[in-house]
Amino acid sequence: MIDCLIVGDSIAVGTAHFRPECAVMAKSGINSKDWNEKHYHDQLKSDTVIISLGSNDLKTLNTFREIIALRSRIQARRVFWILPANKPQKVELIKMVAEEYKDTIIPISKVSSDKVHPTTQGYKELANQTK
Repeated sequence: MIDCLIVGDSIAVGTAHFRPECAVMAKSGINSKDWNEKHYHDQLKSDTVIISLGSNDLKTLNTFREIIALRSRIQARRVFWILPANKPQKVELIKMVAEEYKDTIIPISKVSSDKVHPTTQGYKELANQTK
């Protein structure tokens, strides 16, 4: 089993720059449905899993179904969810799933001018909070 796995979107990619010891299954611009389809057969087993999804989910995408499907496949001692900075309705869904599984949620405290991604300092904070 690996020690750390980061999954998700561009925020996951950015976080991985500050957690180089982690394996990464992330792609910029990906939504939760496409991520699940791409990684359907991948093993999601790690001591720690860090997830960033939802920022690219459109209103019509059933984010709840997708993140439940993802979370049900994860085998980990600790799971962290990085909450989208720009999608309050998706945040509530992620919080529900995290609560169900007793996972940790982490809001992005320092958001860049695009109102989506963390600043460099924000990425460093995310990385430190998941150690």
